[in-house]
Amino acid sequence: MTDMLLIGLYALLSGAVIATGGAIALRLLRGRSILVHIGVLLAATVIAVVSGVVTVAQAMFLSGHDLQVVLITVAASALVSLAVGFTFGRRLAASAVWAAQAEAQERKAEAGRRELVAWVSHDLRTPLAGLRAMAEALEDGVVRDRGTVAEYHRRIGVETDRMTRLVDDLFELSRINAGALRLVPTRIPLADLVSDALTTIAPLAASRRIRLIAADSGWPTVMASEPELARAVTNLLVNSVRYTPPDGTVHIAAGHDRKDVWLAVSDTCGGIPEADLPRLFDVAFRGERARTPAHGTGLPAAMAGGGLGLAIVRGLVEAHGGRVEAHNIDRGCRFVLHIPASPA
Repeated sequence: MTDMLLIGLYALLSGAVIATGGAIALRLLRGRSILVHIGVLLAATVIAVVSGVVTVAQAMFLSGHDLQVVLITVAASALVSLAVGFTFGRRLAASAVWAAQAEAQERKAEAGRRELVAWVSHDLRTPLAGLRAMAEALEDGVVRDRGTVAEYHRRIGVETDRMTRLVDDLFELSRINAGALRLVPTRIPLADLVSDALTTIAPLAASRRIRLIAADSGWPTVMASEPELARAVTNLLVNSVRYTPPDGTVHIAAGHDRKDVWLAVSDTCGGIPEADLPRLFDVAFRGERARTPAHGTGLPAAMAGGGLGLAIVRGLVEAHGGRVEAHNIDRGCRFVLHIPASPA
């Protein structure tokens, strides 16, 4: 009985020493990844077992041959245990990281939904109140002057168009988030697509004295769904025109490399604070605080965006397997779409 107690004591002491070392290592590595912590924990556990076996084997005064057999057996078992433990620990670490990322993304999405509801409620309540007031004034005959009546009719049309655009953006965003987009890829000459987009926004640019400049050459062909890609390009151009001060310029160019076809829209908006760049493509991030031209945007209310244009751009581009990015350049900023290049 005394020998058994001594064997247990030796095993406990050796295991306690290894466990103490493992605890110290975990404390020193507390800022590292979960995979490192799992690795240290596995190593400490296996080494504690090996240490206990070796200590007891030596205390039993085994012969050299028997001690060698014990050490080989323990070493093989330790290697197998470490390999299996590390493999499953790696999966566990990946699952934990994925779960944490998913939770963070869900919190971010929920915050975005609440912000979107708040923005949409505001954007609908204000024009609806104005429409109701003008309609009641016309119905009750409060406004009789022909010029004033015509102005009321014009303003009703403007506000109706604005709400229609907002509803269209919400519908498009809901399709993107629900995965309901049905892309029909075809070979699209970017020169033709950009030409149509520039024609669409030319009146808006002219009203703000913004020069639209397209590159003379270098326009590739891309495999993409034309309506969705056209909307993404148009949204980028409209965004740049809206936030570029009068007498500024918006430049658009394209090209390709080994992996992607890219399209870039550059403007002279005044730049974007670095802190706002990560949120630029978030839902309902309007960017009033992001763009910093000398005298503000100077936009009338009817031209104000709903904070959905760039979010739609990102959704449409990512649906094509691409990505969109933005960064500051001299006197402005540059938006770049990357679409995977199709085989020739």
